[in-house]
Amino acid sequence: MAMTMATMQEMPRSPEAKLGLRVKDLWDIQEAQLSPDEKLNACFENIPVSAFPLPLATQDIEIKSDATLAEAVKILAHHNILSAPVVNVDAPEDASWIDRYIGIVEFAGIVVWILHQSEPPSPRTPSTPRSPSSASAIAAAANGNIFALELEALGLGSAATTSGDFFEDLTSSELYKNTKVGDISGTFRWAPFLALERSNSFLTMLLLLSKYKMKSVPVVDLGAGRIDNIITQPAVIHMLAECVGLQWFESWGTKELSHVGLPLVTPEQIIKVYEDEPVLQAFKEMRKKRVGALPVIERGGTKPVGNISLRDVQFLLTAPEIYHDYRAVTVKDFLSAVRSYLEKNKNIFTISGEFVTCKKDCTVKDLIQLLDKEKLHRVYVVDDEGNLEGLITLRDIISRLVHEPRGYFGDFFDGVLPLPANSRV
Repeated sequence: MAMTMATMQEMPRSPEAKLGLRVKDLWDIQEAQLSPDEKLNACFENIPVSAFPLPLATQDIEIKSDATLAEAVKILAHHNILSAPVVNVDAPEDASWIDRYIGIVEFAGIVVWILHQSEPPSPRTPSTPRSPSSASAIAAAANGNIFALELEALGLGSAATTSGDFFEDLTSSELYKNTKVGDISGTFRWAPFLALERSNSFLTMLLLLSKYKMKSVPVVDLGAGRIDNIITQPAVIHMLAECVGLQWFESWGTKELSHVGLPLVTPEQIIKVYEDEPVLQAFKEMRKKRVGALPVIERGGTKPVGNISLRDVQFLLTAPEIYHDYRAVTVKDFLSAVRSYLEKNKNIFTISGEFVTCKKDCTVKDLIQLLDKEKLHRVYVVDDEGNLEGLITLRDIISRLVHEPRGYFGDFFDGVLPLPANSRV
């Protein structure tokens, strides 16, 4: 009785915790013969995505399709967010959501697109046309020119000797200042632009964020013709962290990583970068391999000493002091500068640049709490000597929470091309 009173008196500490109690209520009425995995699937299938809490600080931020890349970067940086929906300025006022929005633009996507161009002007190449057409720039991106040739076209030499002037040239270029977000709508995202209706289920959302490799899922209000919410992988992990102590979570979260099939990525599958390589090469490798981050290895060693992420590219465009003093921006120098910059700007940036590891005997619950607290998207699994044993991303964790029933999506994906199987952003 005392336990019941304590439970009644304990108010949920967040909207996510209230959501966890909703799952608990559904969990308690599931049929006894169902396995814990089947119970969780059934619970999430019976909760609409409209119940997911709104991100209060960023829910109304949108970017117009006629905004320049420079303007889009400033908006994202000002609000300390990594992505935002793009509104089609040519759509009529009564347009449906599918005509109103052309996609989700991401900070990393803009920079990767810029780095991929072969024709932007440079002060070092006066013969280069001042204003290449968007069509030619997009065509160059689609053609997938070799990165070294792209740099030569910029008049900046090889990646190994590229100085910080490269980024100054880019951010002062006509390409960066004049290209509209709408001009690159077909190239700035790696995932198809799918959206859920408010009545769709949590299970659908969780599967899209995990098995179907979407980093964020827009939720649309059909009546208003607007995106009502954008649910991200970190938001789901935060929700799970707020559910610690509830029976349904504990039955799953107290298991060791190996007992739920983690890590999914083995040491042989992890793409690495050496700390003395140019940072451009690291970002190029992420773009080429479609991964969100790389472990940094000391030259001559085998153990990871850091992590470089696509999220870090924002500092190349918003924190010029990071590259001003470098003759050749190596991964090591870049990470050191980012760490110093974050230390000086704690009041602005909450994104952690730290490298975090765990052991295989870590529990799912401990890992979720760690990732949520440190605002991380991945953790490296190491042995007692610090050698890599695997990699775990937010997507991997979500994928262990639910499973896709046979034929669940039906014709949901008709006309939509899925991401490549090796995409791990």
